[in-house]
Amino acid sequence: MPIASDGLDSWHRAVALGGQGYYAAARAELRRLPGHTSDPVLRSLAASTEGSFLRQLGWHAAASAYDGRAAALALPLDPATPGRAAAVCDALTGLAADALGTGRLALAARLLRRTEQTLGDADWRARLRRHWVGAETALAGGDAATARQEAELGLELAVAAPSVRHQVKSRLLCAAAQLASGEPDLARSNAELVAAQCREHGLVPLRWACAMLRTGLSDSAAATEAQTCENVISRRGGHFR
Repeated sequence: MPIASDGLDSWHRAVALGGQGYYAAARAELRRLPGHTSDPVLRSLAASTEGSFLRQLGWHAAASAYDGRAAALALPLDPATPGRAAAVCDALTGLAADALGTGRLALAARLLRRTEQTLGDADWRARLRRHWVGAETALAGGDAATARQEAELGLELAVAAPSVRHQVKSRLLCAAAQLASGEPDLARSNAELVAAQCREHGLVPLRWACAMLRTGLSDSAAATEAQTCENVISRRGGHFR
């Protein structure tokens, strides 16, 4: 992977490293970003990304500090500032996911409604993330129908986007919603596809999440695969809560 030459490159590099579970290298890249740029939009996105890494490992309360910082950087900007809408949406969906992870479903729902009001001209990525957290919030609240609708809307956006990782995560959420909807065979089929794609593209954090889902589908190999992924992630600087 090439060395970052500016703030945007640094952020893209950190996101790519995190997607493959290289958390220590990704965090180091984010720490270098302020030396490349003073742009509040990029610095907000970097803070949201650091929060997402913590959240992926189960540290939702700690993640909220980074997502709060991201919101503080992006919200005061002029609405016409390029990239502001995406940064605000990243921060708010991050805070919603943090609230969800600490059992505050009502707060998560309020933050998602606020995200809807600020999407504006935000790109596909911001809109997709809102659908992801919407699906997760519905699942946590026992609303399988809404979870499935949100997950399927997210997958529609993802398949038209250039990011394999976003497509894989969207399909994983669809599988979770299908399981909650009482369709284990469909969920199993999608989970097996996700697992194969994760192995092919080195998406270790998503491979771990998929293995955890597959344990609920009576997949005898899933627990061992989840432990293998945990070991890899630990060696790469990620520590589960």
